[in-house]
Amino acid sequence: MVLFFSSTAVKPPVVIYMGRDKVENEDLIKYAWPQDVWFHVDKLSSAHVYLRMPVGMEWEAIPQALLVDCAQLVKANSIEGNKKDNITIIYTPAGNLKKQGDMAVGQVAFHSDQKPIVVHVAKRENPIVNRLNKTKVEKQVDHELERIERIKKENAEKRIIAAQKNKEEAELAKQRAEEKAARSYDLLFDVEEDPDVPKLTGKAIEEDFM
Repeated sequence: MVLFFSSTAVKPPVVIYMGRDKVENEDLIKYAWPQDVWFHVDKLSSAHVYLRMPVGMEWEAIPQALLVDCAQLVKANSIEGNKKDNITIIYTPAGNLKKQGDMAVGQVAFHSDQKPIVVHVAKRENPIVNRLNKTKVEKQVDHELERIERIKKENAEKRIIAAQKNKEEAELAKQRAEEKAARSYDLLFDVEEDPDVPKLTGKAIEEDFM
C-alpha cells in the first residue's frame, strides 16, 4: 500500500507519497517517476518519502514551505528521528537512487554522492504534520501499469509537441519561400535606367510598336 498526502504549501497543491513498509519502499525505489524527489532521515531509519514535483519546478529550488512539509513528514515517520530534535534530512532526485544486490530491503545508495542535499530540522512541527495527515489517502497501486500509462501519456505529449514544431517549421519555410519568390519577381522588373538612353513616353512607346 502507498500513502498519499497533499501539500498546500504551494499552489496548486502537490502530491507527497511514501511506502507503508520497507517492502513497499522497494517498489517505490524501482518505480518512482523521473520528476520525483526522495527524502529520508540522514543516518537513521525512516520512511522513504517522495515529492512529485510539478512541471517547471527544479529539485534544487524546491520552495522553502514545501521543503519543510516534506522534511516534517519524514521526521514524523521515523521511529527514532521523531523523538529527536536537531536532525538532518537528505533529499535527491529519485533517479539518483541505486540498489545493489547485497543491500537489505529498503536500503539504498546513490549514483552520485555529491547529489543529495541536506536540510536541518530543529523540531517536530505538529500543525504541519497534522495538516498533512488530514489529507492522507491509502491506495493499492499497480506500479507496472502506472509506469506503462505514464510512458504512453508522455509519448503522446511528445508527439503533439513534435507535430506542432513540424507545423511551425513548415509554415516558416513556406513564408521564407514566398518572400524569396517575391524578391526575385521584384528584381526581374527592377532594371536600372541608363542615363544615355532617352526615356520614352507612353506615346513614343506606342509609335515604336506601330
